[in-house]
Amino acid sequence: MANKYFDLIDQTFDFPQTGFDLTNGYLTFNNIPLIHLINKYGTPLKLTYLPSIGQKIKKARNLFRRTMRSQGYTGKYNYCYCTKSSHFAHVVEEALAHGVQLEISSAYDVDLIRKLLERGKITKEITIVCNGFKPLEYLNAITALMNDGFNNVIAVVDNAHELDHYAEHVNTKAKIGIRVATEEEPNFEFYTSRLGLRAADVIPLFNEKIKNNPKLELNMLHFFVDTGIKDSLYYWGELKKAVRLYGELKHESEQLHALNIGGGMPIRNSLGFEFDYKYMVREIVANVLEACEEIDVAEPDIFTEFGKYTVGESGATIFSVLEQKQQNDSEMWYMIDNSLMTTLPDAWGIGERFILLPINKWDHGYRRVNIGGLSCDNSDYYNSEIHESQVYLPVNKPDDDENLYLGFFHTGAYQDNISGYGGIKHCMIPSPQHIVIDLDDKGNLVDRLLYPQQTAESMLKILGY
Repeated sequence: MANKYFDLIDQTFDFPQTGFDLTNGYLTFNNIPLIHLINKYGTPLKLTYLPSIGQKIKKARNLFRRTMRSQGYTGKYNYCYCTKSSHFAHVVEEALAHGVQLEISSAYDVDLIRKLLERGKITKEITIVCNGFKPLEYLNAITALMNDGFNNVIAVVDNAHELDHYAEHVNTKAKIGIRVATEEEPNFEFYTSRLGLRAADVIPLFNEKIKNNPKLELNMLHFFVDTGIKDSLYYWGELKKAVRLYGELKHESEQLHALNIGGGMPIRNSLGFEFDYKYMVREIVANVLEACEEIDVAEPDIFTEFGKYTVGESGATIFSVLEQKQQNDSEMWYMIDNSLMTTLPDAWGIGERFILLPINKWDHGYRRVNIGGLSCDNSDYYNSEIHESQVYLPVNKPDDDENLYLGFFHTGAYQDNISGYGGIKHCMIPSPQHIVIDLDDKGNLVDRLLYPQQTAESMLKILGY
């Protein structure tokens, strides 16, 4: 009878699959022997597999460039890494090593840019797309970059008053982008994104403040669909509206050359994940090309701001099951050695699902379980997978010599930034240790401890004790 955990996975999904396999009964992630890391460092631990970042960048860049070439698209493709998805130096510098441009969203990002320049990781020729709402501190920081010789800073206007600041304080000429607010999907809580300018206001604003101003030059139209890139009438409709607006602006502005379609390229959040990247890129390029032909303008350079796509699949978070609790006839709880709320906040805050797999005990039977975190909050749990409304994991026999270890995979984007890595967490549960894994010159795996687990002393110091 096929009743082992391995049989459940093997019958439900195509397994093994890219990034996941078994070696001697233990799960491997991108060929990383996870049980060796657990034995070396213990749990809880977070890991980042750096080669994944370059692989994702190359994949998207090749898809866009080959598609554009095959369709006779004359504009260029520019891959921007969205720093807010992970600000860690090892992540940003790995992305930069693959020739990306950068997208930033706060004044503190500008300090990060200057630090990268000091370290020789960028030059002043890099394209920096400055997005987001801009308080005075952020406006001053962007202006300072422009005045310091960063020649390809593009300030994407979210509010009209920003233009007055650049016109007054930039010494030469400011490169400007305009973000157009997209309409949200019909089932959303509000109708129009709070980010960007109403489409009806874009051309009047250009004519009033940019067109005849020698200090301002419109280079980019920016739009972003919050629900991401997907094959839906809603997405294609918003894309075509943006291209038509681009065409109207292009007739008014010779310098306009770029259409920024933002981020939103999905990543695998289940072993059953299906997304045809090649088809979607082909359709994006074809839709832009078709719309440009209809309005008789040259195709724009296409910019993307892939953050989660770049770094999400490089990350994993591993816990130990400390104890199991049978709370009633149908609810079994596996209690882990950290908090899900603070370590994987998207799972709690927005119902995000990650790939969840055990590291060991694949030859055990399986059962339906809930996973409980260490905190005293009732919401600190995980109990459903993207493909079904339940979690099944190996039976954890209390008398086993080895703990059951659980891995949440593709957790590399946003989780550390949202949880505030190294700060004060709910119930003072510490941030896990963080391991970075790379390949040496001979292709061998090399691991290093980036940060040890947060200590009580470091937390008490923040709290003023």
